[in-house]
Amino acid sequence: MAAYMDVLNQITETPFFLLLGICGLLLVLQLYFLLFVYSRLAFYKKPEAKENIAAPPLSVIICARNEEGNLRQNLPKILHQNYHRFEVILVNDFSEDETKWLLKELCTQYSHLRVVEIAEHVRLKHGKKFAVTLGIKAAQYEHLVFTDADCVPQSDQWLQYMASAFDGGEEIILGYSPYTKKPGFLNALIRFETFHTAMSYLSYALKGNAYMGVGRNLGYTKSLFFRGKGFAAHMHIPSGDDDLFVNQNATPHNTVICIEPAAHVWSEPKTTFSAYVQQKTRHASASKAYRPSHRRMLATQLVSAFLFYVLSIVSLALYSSYWYLIAGMFLLRFFIQLAIYIPTMKKLQVAGLIWWLPFLDAFYYGYICINGFFAMYKKEVRWK
Repeated sequence: MAAYMDVLNQITETPFFLLLGICGLLLVLQLYFLLFVYSRLAFYKKPEAKENIAAPPLSVIICARNEEGNLRQNLPKILHQNYHRFEVILVNDFSEDETKWLLKELCTQYSHLRVVEIAEHVRLKHGKKFAVTLGIKAAQYEHLVFTDADCVPQSDQWLQYMASAFDGGEEIILGYSPYTKKPGFLNALIRFETFHTAMSYLSYALKGNAYMGVGRNLGYTKSLFFRGKGFAAHMHIPSGDDDLFVNQNATPHNTVICIEPAAHVWSEPKTTFSAYVQQKTRHASASKAYRPSHRRMLATQLVSAFLFYVLSIVSLALYSSYWYLIAGMFLLRFFIQLAIYIPTMKKLQVAGLIWWLPFLDAFYYGYICINGFFAMYKKEVRWK
């Protein structure tokens, strides 16, 4: 009878140890990303500036459609950057508000502001990539910096830092653009998602495998744009003027990061969940055109974390007597997360989110995986 019970116990415990083995494999994958990818940003130190390198003149390109309020508030702070030689190219993409008249007024005050107007019939045929292309063609300088109308630099040294990142002949500069802090869970989620995305693309750039950047704070050269035929390979996709361009043109040797706090560019976050979902759906639609190796890399990271949470909860629900094994794996991952996330959050100015980490991390992976799945079957999304 005792032998029979031992066999029965082994049979009933076999599914648990199978689940435990899968959770262990998922944990190993997660530890790889934490220790061998994200740690690169956590412990990153800016290299010494190269001597006798002349700071290049810059063309700042901003595309705007019906952004009068944001331009009135933010554009002067860009025009007042403390940099020796730069121009601002403002592409007015058929705005129907008072943007045109505001720009006429600003042009009388700032000689380095230049406006490119897009007429109505052109706007009906093209999206933001066409506007960006016109801005690049109008730029008189080789080194380009991009931001959006709703963005504002943290300091008047933004362009100084972006220009210094070009000092070794680099062609792509990946900056960082956080969202402003506001009350509520949605704002915390948006800032955590932005932090996590930045931690990922900046770490992979340091690893020599850059796969994206954000157009709110991005730099690259005019010659690279035309050598890579601009957005021709993905012009049919409404979004992706930033991440798809970087994904297509970045190499291990032509891309660097610029994350000094004075070079951060802040933006206002979405205030409703529906607007946030629409924004993330638009971003997900562009990621489908990433290089296959990058899609596999990102899918492995996201899905392994999502399944780790799901299977851990299932194991605890079905086999509560072994709670200490699941808890041990969870705590191991959590404490390594803390060791990596704390210095990274300080660099990216979201240190206060560390107290939300366990909840935000689980919610983030669940939401991103589910939203990404449904985004694969949605039609194209307009810029504005």
